[in-house]
Amino acid sequence: MKKIGILFGQERTFPMAFIECVNGRNTPDIIAEPVHIDKVIQGAAAEYDVIVDRISHDVPFYRSYLKNAAICGTAVINNPFWGSADEKFFNNCLATRIGVPVPKTVILPSFELPPDTSPESFANLVYPLNWEKIFEYVGFPAYMKPFSGGGWKHVYKLHNKEEFFHNHRETGQLVMLLQEEIVFEEYYRCYCIGGKYVHIMPYEPRNPHHLRYNSTFKPTPDRLHQMEELVIRINQYLGYDFNTVELAIRDGVPYAIDFCNPVPDADRPSVGDDNFEWVVDTAATYAIERALSHEPGKDNLTWGEYTRRSINREYIGEMMNEKLETESLAMLTS
Repeated sequence: MKKIGILFGQERTFPMAFIECVNGRNTPDIIAEPVHIDKVIQGAAAEYDVIVDRISHDVPFYRSYLKNAAICGTAVINNPFWGSADEKFFNNCLATRIGVPVPKTVILPSFELPPDTSPESFANLVYPLNWEKIFEYVGFPAYMKPFSGGGWKHVYKLHNKEEFFHNHRETGQLVMLLQEEIVFEEYYRCYCIGGKYVHIMPYEPRNPHHLRYNSTFKPTPDRLHQMEELVIRINQYLGYDFNTVELAIRDGVPYAIDFCNPVPDADRPSVGDDNFEWVVDTAATYAIERALSHEPGKDNLTWGEYTRRSINREYIGEMMNEKLETESLAMLTS
């Protein structure tokens, strides 16, 4: 029997509907249930072939549990190792290397010193920073927001440098991004599951939260294809099994605004019935696929193209070094 578990916090509509959907398929030897944890022993396999993670970003204990499960063979959606490593500034850096348009963005050191540091800890940091060059590059209006995400908390729209300096003081020990404002004609939020299933939702971020999916944007077939290709490229390079990408259309160009959402909103009252049914059904399909392809005791995680290419470069380098060493030894002994 293959077991699919879902690990969740306060949310209820998606986890319960997901379990019901998986079990309602009546796939032979596949069952879904909430994850149950009564102990976590190092190197001991979890009882689940697949775990869908909806909470470990907020609970370090769960993140550690998932890493232990993963090294023992569980397919965790999303990869908990990559989730620990990723953040929004890296997302933007990678996007610039794979041809995805993104707003002009810089990262800023925290206004207050991190715990257990002193000014001497920052001997390599030139301060004050070259604010004029930063402001010239990004421009105003601009948005300032935490580099590691956090929904809409601590997000500031800034119209000039005076507003920037005033609001930066309020951010304390948070590391912030300063990002160009993209004045858009259309805006879309896009689910991506399994690096291949894409659902594009018109979205209006300027509306109150409960009305953001009430939008009249109507993309053409060509625009839909263009956005789907960008969403798939982003997620395949990052390696997310379950993510959302937000795209703002300016002068016909889709800009990826936010694409580090590995626990995206999937609550029925928030996303609406049609979007909810799609994400539940597609997540169930993908989790069953992963359960059926699961290989006990092996690495069943998704590793993104960026990571795989880095590993391949290292492997090829090692192989070349071994070849050179073998040839050198042969020359010496001939």
